[in-house]
Amino acid sequence: MIDKFVPSVATALAGVKDGATILVGGFGAVGQPDLLIEGLIEQGAGDLTVVANNAGYGRVGLARLLAAGRVRRLVCSYPRIPGSVIFEDLYRAGRLELELVPQGTLAERLRAAGAGIPAFFTPTGAGTRLVDGKETRRIGTRDYVLEHALHGDVALIEAWQADRWGNLTYRGSSRNFNPVMATAAELTIAQVYHAAPLGALDPEAIVTPGIYVDRIVHHPAGALHA
Repeated sequence: MIDKFVPSVATALAGVKDGATILVGGFGAVGQPDLLIEGLIEQGAGDLTVVANNAGYGRVGLARLLAAGRVRRLVCSYPRIPGSVIFEDLYRAGRLELELVPQGTLAERLRAAGAGIPAFFTPTGAGTRLVDGKETRRIGTRDYVLEHALHGDVALIEAWQADRWGNLTYRGSSRNFNPVMATAAELTIAQVYHAAPLGALDPEAIVTPGIYVDRIVHHPAGALHA
């Protein structure tokens, strides 16, 4: 019997290694898998490359992971948002590498990884410092930049509902980066608010098919611990 629910966050994060590339879903605080991030801090893996839309805010979630000194390199679109004090302090001190990627390019690099597309050309960033060292090509009347797919060792995502096969639904804007990240990693771990019986989810509402999901932690709304 297939059942991808695991009994604890520690079980879900077992095997995450030092030096791993971690894809972290969310758009600011919305859709960010804070429970799994806290578990990763406790798990102890370090020297991480983190791929996320932003660099966290305040001292919770992704910002707390940065503050713990576990992240060597950050790949994101918006490192500076209101409250991103941890990132700013680490970056100024030279303790954090940064790869800045335009938001649409970031999403497409992740989608390409999940779709088996090794690279693609985009006009975004052409002629700017963001593409220094990258291959460019003139196609028609525009310059295009070659961008490579962005694979992760582990994806940490948040979803609204899951069944035991790993089929996921999302709620509102918390969908954001979570579905594309789910497809782009070798190991995808989801924290979900509701566990649904098999067959209860509307097939038309399933955004992430269970084939992409490896482990699920049930984190009821309002609970502090799974």
